[in-house]
Amino acid sequence: QVQLEESGGGLVQAGGSLRLSCATSERTFSRYAMAWFRQAPGKEREFVAALIWNGDVNYADFVEGRFTISKNTAKNTLFLQMNNLKPEDTAVYFCATSNSRVLTATHIDYWGQGTQVTVSS
Repeated sequence: QVQLEESGGGLVQAGGSLRLSCATSERTFSRYAMAWFRQAPGKEREFVAALIWNGDVNYADFVEGRFTISKNTAKNTLFLQMNNLKPEDTAVYFCATSNSRVLTATHIDYWGQGTQVTVSS
C-alpha cells in the first residue's frame, strides 16, 4: 500500500510563493513517476508536473516556468515549489504516483488526500 501525505497549502496573494510537500515511503520513488495534479471547483483534475524515475521532469503548459518539482530522497519527500502564483492557480493540489507512462488522472495508481491552495488577487 502506497501512502502519500501532502502539506504546505494555504492562502497567498497573487505573485507570492508556496512550497508543497508530499511525504511518502522509500519504495514509492522506485515507481515510474511521482506527480502533482490539481482540481479547481467545478473542473476536472488536471496534470501539473511529474518527476520520472530517470530524473526527467514534465510540466503542464500553464506552469510557464513558475513551478519546480523536486524530491529529497533521504527524507522520502516530493516537493512542488510554486512561484509567481496567480488567482487561477487556486485549487486542491494532489500528490500522485503511477507506473504508467501516460500521466493522466485516469492512469494514476495512488492519490494523496490533497492540500488547498488559494491565491487572492
